[in-house]
Amino acid sequence: MRRWNGWGDDQFNLELPDGGRRFLEDRIGAASPLSDISLEEACARVPISRLPAHRDVILDAEDRVRHARGQSLADWLAMRSGEFGVFPDGVAYPESSRDVKALLHYAADQGVSLIPYGGGTSVAGHINPVAGEKPVLTVDMGRMNRLIDLDRESQIATFGAGTPGPLVESRLRALGYTLGHFPQSFELSTIGGWVASRSSGQQSLRYGRIEQLFAGGLIETLQGTLEIPTFPASSAGPDIREMILGSEGRIGLITEVKVRVTPLPAHESFHVVFFPSWDKARAACRELVQNRTQLSMLRLSNAIETETQLALAGHPGLIGMLESYLSVRGSKHGKCMMTFGITGSKRQCSNALKETRAICSGYDGIYTGRKLGDKWAAKRFTMPYLREALWQLGYAVDTLETATDWDNLDNLLNLIEENLGNRLNKKEESVHVFTHLSHFYPQGCSIYTTYVFRVAASYGETLARWKTLKDSTSTVIVNNHGTISHQHGVGKDHAAFLPVEKGELGMLAIQSLCRAFDPAGLLNPTTLVDQ
Repeated sequence: MRRWNGWGDDQFNLELPDGGRRFLEDRIGAASPLSDISLEEACARVPISRLPAHRDVILDAEDRVRHARGQSLADWLAMRSGEFGVFPDGVAYPESSRDVKALLHYAADQGVSLIPYGGGTSVAGHINPVAGEKPVLTVDMGRMNRLIDLDRESQIATFGAGTPGPLVESRLRALGYTLGHFPQSFELSTIGGWVASRSSGQQSLRYGRIEQLFAGGLIETLQGTLEIPTFPASSAGPDIREMILGSEGRIGLITEVKVRVTPLPAHESFHVVFFPSWDKARAACRELVQNRTQLSMLRLSNAIETETQLALAGHPGLIGMLESYLSVRGSKHGKCMMTFGITGSKRQCSNALKETRAICSGYDGIYTGRKLGDKWAAKRFTMPYLREALWQLGYAVDTLETATDWDNLDNLLNLIEENLGNRLNKKEESVHVFTHLSHFYPQGCSIYTTYVFRVAASYGETLARWKTLKDSTSTVIVNNHGTISHQHGVGKDHAAFLPVEKGELGMLAIQSLCRAFDPAGLLNPTTLVDQ
């Protein structure tokens, strides 16, 4: 059963190793958890629905609770405390494009705000209803979850937009193909949500981001059905696909997604290299990507994240031997861990591994083989469960992500970490901050920063701490040549920061596009653009 007030399967828990709590106490102090309300208590707070009757609209309190929030830390605090603010007035579960079209007509006729819901994994407030006069209907696409077609000759697969990541891959793999899109939210997020939020998967170096994989599909809008045909490429004016990518439900509801798939690779493996310093590690990664070395995945942890990962990894015997070996090789303090994946034919993988090791060796990289890489791969989709483990100890954890050019990387990364680390000093609170580079391009890379802090004595003060950290650091990002989002989208949480990135004319274009499809502002209001 899915956890109603947090991440994933409520039967699965990611336990901290014995030294995990001690590690955090040494850095930010001992903590005490806050108490959570029960699902029954949350359901008792759901008000009477304002929606006019409709045969496909469910008014049940538990359905409305389970669709009221996403997975940002603010959402987490709302669900745990019971301070939801606004609930959807009802939930619908369409099973076809025809059902979606009927719900859009209903919304237009009755003046109802409509929010599309994929896997509910948003960390930017995409799916949260807002207070207003209009009743709110959340449309859960989860029943539109099948492989509709596979064109083997063109290597194009068509899926229902509500198909979650594991089902996408299992359907394709049974036929000898893969999409290769693996965001950390893979367990729950959906293919339609990936398109709507312009997501990026962990192996985007090989397969591309979702904008390279999205070939076309169907979108039901208030103005009618928008069908995007599949072409390998086109110079016929602006690309309609690009209008849908990142549209976050403001233009219409994506019902069918056509994607470019790839035959399953013959070989795949993950490896780890340690570097003695950040400068050498960063330079090695830049050379690898600018050299077009055939990697499928590349991730570089800074020294603090490397220390944190090793401390929380468990397996003290293995980690102890690793630390001793690295110390002998001159990488005791300040070392940085690089994880990389190679995917393809046996010859491609052999050549890629040889080339990667040679480049890393030129920067004093110490290749440690596949053992740590295999452990990363085994846990790659379970890390969101860590929030639950930390919460039970009294710690809150959240992330911020952006992307910038290589010449600005260190400047922006340092500004982000400095702001997060020092922003709560007036409250005499420490924040544990660490960063990795998660996606790489010849031009630059993404910056993915995690921060952990103690919960306060109340939910309200804990939320205030989060807002201080989140908003101030978002301001730092957009004012220093960073995108407000590399892979999580804009939602409601980032909408206020978007104008800095897009500019006045850019925002006018986005707003005009939304109004053209939705003049009454019924679709996911205040998401993407805060009007």
